[in-house]
Amino acid sequence: MGPAAERLGADVLGAELGTRATLVQVSSAFCQPCRATRRVLGEVADMVGGVAHVEIDAESRLDLVRSLEILGTPTVFVLDASGRVVRRAQGQPRKADVIAALGEAVL
Repeated sequence: MGPAAERLGADVLGAELGTRATLVQVSSAFCQPCRATRRVLGEVADMVGGVAHVEIDAESRLDLVRSLEILGTPTVFVLDASGRVVRRAQGQPRKADVIAALGEAVL
């Protein structure tokens, strides 16, 4: 996961941001790792107050997929409270990695 300079607001995501951080998951319908990623991100969001989990269907948001240069699913973004991308990763994340990335977002 490497830092990026982009921002993703509620207007782009189509969902409200968390008050402290947001976990954004870009998924596709037949993606097996996306299901496990959904579970991990949901568990972390439930554990940490003020953190939202937003899932975006890649097929219905091709414009966003192209603009963010997403090459595969799942792709996960960790956003701070203002929507700045703190971390980005492709593939199924480990829970410990998501928690560590959230630590950067909520500083």
